[in-house]
Amino acid sequence: MTDVVLPLGLALIMVSLGLTLRIADFTRIARQPRGILLGLANLIVLSPVLAFGIATLYGLDPLFAVGLVLLGASPGGTMANLLTHLARGDTALSVSMTALSSLLAVVTVPLYLALAVSVFDAPIGTEISVLGVVLPVFAITIMPLAIGMTIRARGAEWTARNQPRVSKVALGCFVLIVVGAVATEVETVSAHVDELILATLTLNLLAMAISYGMSRAARLTQAQATAVALELGVHNSALAIAIGSLLIDELTIPAAVYSVCMLITGGLFARMMARRNTTNLAIAPAAAVPERI
Repeated sequence: MTDVVLPLGLALIMVSLGLTLRIADFTRIARQPRGILLGLANLIVLSPVLAFGIATLYGLDPLFAVGLVLLGASPGGTMANLLTHLARGDTALSVSMTALSSLLAVVTVPLYLALAVSVFDAPIGTEISVLGVVLPVFAITIMPLAIGMTIRARGAEWTARNQPRVSKVALGCFVLIVVGAVATEVETVSAHVDELILATLTLNLLAMAISYGMSRAARLTQAQATAVALELGVHNSALAIAIGSLLIDELTIPAAVYSVCMLITGGLFARMMARRNTTNLAIAPAAAVPERI
């Protein structure tokens, strides 16, 4: 995995996300804020705090601990949108959370990364500059996202024809990024696979369970709670891998292992919720079917 291929792969993933977005996905928060605000609060606060706690609980190596926090601070990913759609959840809410959290990542990811390096006293070997992380995050997330949105706005017909193809290519890039991250540090992964799987799986399951419970307690619909839970469980791990690789390769390992876990647990959760959401829609009176955000 080279320093050029990895950012380009992530940029393509973000362009594919941009092809699915409209300005309305960013302004929706002003009209129906409850679901989006709860989801963003979970992404910005709950997930990183859980990552800090789990890394401490399991006594992870400082570099792995920082990598887990980096993953926990990363925004939701396009895979969360897909799984929400398959789960018959509120896809519009999912897309909005992904879009907004991707913008906020320019601030939140560098801050949590610097905090984690300080808390765990990780031997990064170079001083963490918040600005030095902000610029790469901006370059490989916000700019490609804006390019994708611009393409959609100016070429709706082209987007309609080619967006599914671009999404498949982006998925292939995601798989290559994860495989490349594992292959680069295969000996380290093998030596610590048990603790890495345990820590990442704990983070994944707790994030989904707590966020789903909080959503239902806040009286969001089950479809909305499904979207929030998947957004918390299925991160943009490619971003965590890309940022980690800029500093030291060991930081990418937790995100790579998490990627495998989240696809399994997220897929199972989506399948379970698809049945529940379908049943709810089937038995609810037409007037009682909740309006999607």
